[in-house]
Amino acid sequence: MTDRRTALTESFMQDLIARTPRQPEFHQAVREVAHDVLTIEKNDPRLHAARVLDRLSEPDRIITFRVTWEDDSGAVQINRGWRVQTSNAIGPYKGGLRFHPTVNLSVLKFLGFEQVFKNALTGLPLGGAKGGADFDPKGRSEAEIMRFCHAFMAELCKYIGPDHDVPAGDINVGTREIGYLFGAYKKHKGQFHGALTGKGESFGGSALRVEATGYGLIYFLCHMLGVQGRSLHGVRVAISGAGNVATHAAEMALQEGAMVVSLSDSTGVLLAEDGLTQDHVDWVRAQKAAGQAIDDAPGGMRYVAGKAPWGAVDAEVLLPCATQNELDADALAAAIDAGAGIIAEGANMPLTADAVALADRKGLLHAPGKASNAGGVAISGLEMSQNAHGRYLSSVEVCRALRDIMGTIHDQIRAEAGSAARLDYRRGANIAGYRKVAQAVAAFGVI
Repeated sequence: MTDRRTALTESFMQDLIARTPRQPEFHQAVREVAHDVLTIEKNDPRLHAARVLDRLSEPDRIITFRVTWEDDSGAVQINRGWRVQTSNAIGPYKGGLRFHPTVNLSVLKFLGFEQVFKNALTGLPLGGAKGGADFDPKGRSEAEIMRFCHAFMAELCKYIGPDHDVPAGDINVGTREIGYLFGAYKKHKGQFHGALTGKGESFGGSALRVEATGYGLIYFLCHMLGVQGRSLHGVRVAISGAGNVATHAAEMALQEGAMVVSLSDSTGVLLAEDGLTQDHVDWVRAQKAAGQAIDDAPGGMRYVAGKAPWGAVDAEVLLPCATQNELDADALAAAIDAGAGIIAEGANMPLTADAVALADRKGLLHAPGKASNAGGVAISGLEMSQNAHGRYLSSVEVCRALRDIMGTIHDQIRAEAGSAARLDYRRGANIAGYRKVAQAVAAFGVI
C-alpha cells in the first residue's frame, strides 16, 4: 500500500507539474523536499493552513531580461538574463549568478528553491534566490566577458541591493566577473555598498570566500566521520570537477590526511590510484585558470578521456563537485562496487533521482548539497556582515567561523536525521531547513 508520505507527495507534485510544465530540474528538487516535509506540514495546523510548501515552490518573483552587448568584432550579441527571487522569509534574497549555455528557468528555479533551505541551515538571516544568463564565456576574450558583465548588470542593478537581494558567484562567475559586475553596479547606482558578495578583498570581499565551499565540504565530511569515531586520515576520496569547489575540497582533504584519487572535467577524469599531491592540485587549478586542458597529466596521474571518477578507481568517499545530475544510478552502482559508502555533495543536486534512491536502498551515508556545500553562502553571509559593519575578519577568524557554521549545520541535521546507526542526512537537512523557514512564513500571515 502506498504510504502517506508518498501519497501526499504525488498529489502535491501533480498540481505543481501541471502549473509549471517542462521544468524537470525544478520538479526534481521540489519532490525531494516535499517527500520529507509534507507530513510535518500536514500534522501542524498552523503550517498546513499557511500552505508553506506551496508558497515556497512559487517564487516571489522571476525577473527575465535581455542582455545586449558587442563582441570583439563589433557584432551585436544577445543573451537572456534571469533573477529568480524565491523567498525572503528569513532575510534578503541571497544566491549566486551562473553564466553557462545550459542556464534556463528550470535550472534557476531549482537552484533558488534549494538555496532557501541551504541558507536557513547556516543560521544566518538569508533568503534564497538564484540568477544568471545563458552566456557561454568559453572561448571569449577577457574584454568580451567584461562587456557582457557590464551589460548584464545594467539591467540587474534595478532589482538588487544590500537589504533586498545580494547575488554572489557560481559557475563561470568568479572573482574577476564579480569585479566587473560590482564596478558596473557602483557606476549605475552611485553607491558603494554590499550589493554583491565574492568581491576581491581590496574592495570589500571576505578572506577565504574562494576556498569556502570546498573547505566547508571537507569540514562537514569530517563531522560525518566523527559520528563513527573516525577521521579522514587514510580514507580514499574520489572528487569530480576541477573548479574552485573541487580543487579546494581536494586541498583541504589532503590537509586532513585523506588520499584523494581523482579530479575531473567535462572531457575526462584524472586518476591517481596512489593519491594526488598538492602539486597535482595546483597544476589542475593553474590549467583551468589558463583555459587549458587537463589531459597532459604530470607524473602520478593518468588521464582517461570521456570518463567520470565513479567506479574508475577504488574510493570510500564520493564528493561530486561538478554540476547537477552528474551521477546516475549506473555510475553510483559502479562506485559502490569499488567501495563507496559515503557521499557528500559539493555541487547542487549532483545525483539523479534514481541515484538517490539507490543510495537509500544500499544504506549509504548521503549528505545533500544544501548541507555539505553551504560553506560558500555562509562566508558570503559573513561578507555581508563585514560590509555592513566596516570591520573585516582575518583568514584565521573566517576559517574558525566556517568550521563552527559547518558543525552547527551538522548538529541541526543530526537532531532530525534518525538513529545514529544510520543517519539520514538528506531527510534531516530538508526537515531542519524547512522548520526554520516555515515558522517565518506562517508568522507573516497571508501576504
